[in-house]
Amino acid sequence: MSAQGTIIARVYTSDAQLPLDAVPVTFSRRLSDGRSQLLALLFTNSSGMTPPLIVETPDLAESLQPGASLPPYAVVDIQVDAPGYKKVEASGVQVFPGVETVQLLQLIPLPTLSRDRGAVIYQPESPQNL
Repeated sequence: MSAQGTIIARVYTSDAQLPLDAVPVTFSRRLSDGRSQLLALLFTNSSGMTPPLIVETPDLAESLQPGASLPPYAVVDIQVDAPGYKKVEASGVQVFPGVETVQLLQLIPLPTLSRDRGAVIYQPESPQNL
């Protein structure tokens, strides 16, 4: 991997997309042996956005020929766990070289007396066939 892309998480609540400030967002990637590697723990600003995280990606030139051995993007998993909201996970987020990826993450408030901390999981779309 010799190129770079960036990823930003935008964290909000309600269908009105109200931004959430000071929310911890964990970025990680899966290693070939199945373990997870922490890339960063970032906090959202008053606009609900994390600072851009630079991610190593495959070189763009490696994806110009059909049948490339590696996909032309890096895969990142994102997790948001804020007090008072259901945990949210986005797995398999694609980050392309030279591109800024913005992942939207809507947090759902927990009922006041509920102990349910079940996660909301965003499943990735099938990988792009490039």
